[in-house]
Amino acid sequence: MFRNFFKTAWRNIWRNKGFSLINIAGLSVSMAAAMLIVLWIGNELSFDRFHANRDVLYKVWNRSTYEGKTSAWDITAAPLGPALKKDFPEIQAFARTYWPEPHLFNYKEQRLTATGLSVDAAFLTMFSFPLLEGNAGHALDDVNAIVITRKLARKLFGDQDPINRMIRLDDTTTLKVTGVLKDLPANTQFDFEYLLPWAHLKETYRIPGWEAPSYNTYVVLRPDISAAAANRKIENIYRQYTGSTDTRIFLYPISRWHLYDHFENGYPAGGRIRMVRLLGIVAALLLLIACINFMNLSTAGGERRAREIGVRKVTGASKRSLILQFFGESTLLVLVAGILAWLWVLLFLPAFNDLTGRHLSLNYGNPYLWLAGVAFILITGVLAGSYPAIFLSSFQPVKVLKGGPLNTKTLVTPRKMLVVTQFTVSIILIISTLIIYRQIRYAQQRDNGYAENNLLELDINGDIRKNYPLIKNDLLNSGVAAAVCKSSLSITTNGSSSTGFSWSGKDPDTRVSFDLMATTGDFVKTFGIKLLAGRDIDLSAFPADSNACLLNESAVKAIGFKTPVGQLIKEGGFTWKVVGVVKDFIIGSPYQPVNPVIIKSSDTWAYRVNIRLNPRQPLSYTISRIGDVFKKYNPAYPFEYRFVDEEYNKKFSDEQRIGRLSRVFALLTVFISCLGLFGLAILTAHQRTKEIGIRKVLGASISGIALMISSDFLKLILLAIIIASPVAWWMMYKWLQEFAYRIHPGIGIFLAAGVLALLIALITVSYQAVKAATANPVKSLRSE
Repeated sequence: MFRNFFKTAWRNIWRNKGFSLINIAGLSVSMAAAMLIVLWIGNELSFDRFHANRDVLYKVWNRSTYEGKTSAWDITAAPLGPALKKDFPEIQAFARTYWPEPHLFNYKEQRLTATGLSVDAAFLTMFSFPLLEGNAGHALDDVNAIVITRKLARKLFGDQDPINRMIRLDDTTTLKVTGVLKDLPANTQFDFEYLLPWAHLKETYRIPGWEAPSYNTYVVLRPDISAAAANRKIENIYRQYTGSTDTRIFLYPISRWHLYDHFENGYPAGGRIRMVRLLGIVAALLLLIACINFMNLSTAGGERRAREIGVRKVTGASKRSLILQFFGESTLLVLVAGILAWLWVLLFLPAFNDLTGRHLSLNYGNPYLWLAGVAFILITGVLAGSYPAIFLSSFQPVKVLKGGPLNTKTLVTPRKMLVVTQFTVSIILIISTLIIYRQIRYAQQRDNGYAENNLLELDINGDIRKNYPLIKNDLLNSGVAAAVCKSSLSITTNGSSSTGFSWSGKDPDTRVSFDLMATTGDFVKTFGIKLLAGRDIDLSAFPADSNACLLNESAVKAIGFKTPVGQLIKEGGFTWKVVGVVKDFIIGSPYQPVNPVIIKSSDTWAYRVNIRLNPRQPLSYTISRIGDVFKKYNPAYPFEYRFVDEEYNKKFSDEQRIGRLSRVFALLTVFISCLGLFGLAILTAHQRTKEIGIRKVLGASISGIALMISSDFLKLILLAIIIASPVAWWMMYKWLQEFAYRIHPGIGIFLAAGVLALLIALITVSYQAVKAATANPVKSLRSE
């Protein structure tokens, strides 16, 4: 029986090669896109899920309320981890990490820079980053120990055994390799090539106390304690140690770090999970649209098989056997499409990886991959063949064998609904793509408050700090630099904040969180920031500027100073004098309001050199000359730099990725929908051949007949536009709410999407409509 089903199914597919090709093309493209999306979703859901402690592993976050607004952030004070472990038995272990630091590594003739973390010794036992060599429990016990990844080990030592080998760090410290880590998987938020012990950080760096949060803190909770119970006990630890009443802490589980990274009013409010859900829906819709094509073409072509079905029923075929036959045909067709889809996936996976910024691959050794593939084909086959099987098997043999017309209500009405559904999805994606593009462009055109062009930055390492005055003079005197300054961090990064400031007239119950930066002078000139009052910090011209600071507009507003220049701000036992006020500039998200910023005078906290390039000099010459200067005064280190405009543009990477994916999937849905529309136009023209012939004989024009055929489809597209527009508006409204700085889509976007959909549909059906209208009526009417 199954052999007969297969042979019959194959003959029917081969007999209708044109429509089979349309179905296979649509199904294969949609299945390939869905497969790629499922691969991406699987990768997103797996982030940091490989840790053995994942059920009890948490990151410590802060929550604070100011002027009725609650905010949350994950930068914590250094003493927090030890205090939690000491005061609360619910905490089994803690580990702190300091932000990634680039360092120079020397081994014999090998010299290279790598980026890693300073961590507590418990880090390797809390997290499941496997050690290929060494003991995870003791690898970071010694102050001069270092654990490196296999990738870094190969760079430094080649094929030699790295364990117990001595390497030089920054030409100042000798470290012993005590462990080699397996290279980090792609599905983790951590990114490091080495780990240094916290004790080493304490020896080389003045670690601040509770007043200056600059670290991430992770804890392992006892298995019998819930996070909610632990949060109730630990939330007021800042009050215990600092007297602060408005900063509370809470534990955030590892399972939510990656997907639920967006907070609103201090509480989790989604994040990347929205994109995961959105793309999951898109994958389902792509399959649905291709299945709709199959249903439409199968039912619309039912008249061709009506007599076959009638004969089968008369000769004893049951409805069940006919349904199985049609399911067999759809499954066979889907199997062919599935094989082609697999080839599409192999072909386009590298491009998809570039598009998504991931390193996805097909693991053929995983049995779940094969099970998922079989299930994918069976489910798609059943979904695509369900309606045609039920519809075609319901024909009455007496009626179809006598040549009577089929039930037009059953034949036409569902098909119209399916066409409307297809184009509704396509128009929603077109509108979404247009709005996402507008939002990204809107944020990119926002004034960031500084001149990011012709500006480069590099890390202070080796002898740069010692030779900075000489470096600055050479750069300025050579004419390749217009201005040079040092700063704490990149101007594109808000990596440090503090609430420990006070001033005259401050309400003791008010705590303001300030983003912090540091400089030694020429900050305003180098970055091209507008000075609103006072002057820039300049330690060389004003030695007293060692306690000077600058405020941005938001900081002046938050403090309430009427005449800020000359005012004093206290931080612990130190007093800062305001010497200038600058226009707000963006160091955080370009989609959010600017935070209050204090720029302090400090050489100790300055870790970047920023160079304003001379635009009158050729760029290649300028970079080469700057490189020569740094090689002269810092010969042990390679000259590595970054352009600030490129770093700033990275802030748009997630939204740009969403925009590119939206464009691709919008094009795919339009392509698949138009395949189905083209097939239906062919069938419609075939079914109305005699009608068209009679109309032409009676004097109907070619344009009139073409318009008659096209109008039926265009009416459906208009209905799809009416349905899609409010749905797309609601979806994009919810998405735009994530951004404080956002567009307000006007009716023009919806009109543009509607006109585009109508033009695409018109182009799709017009060829077949004109072809039918220009056919010779003699051929269609001579049988009458």
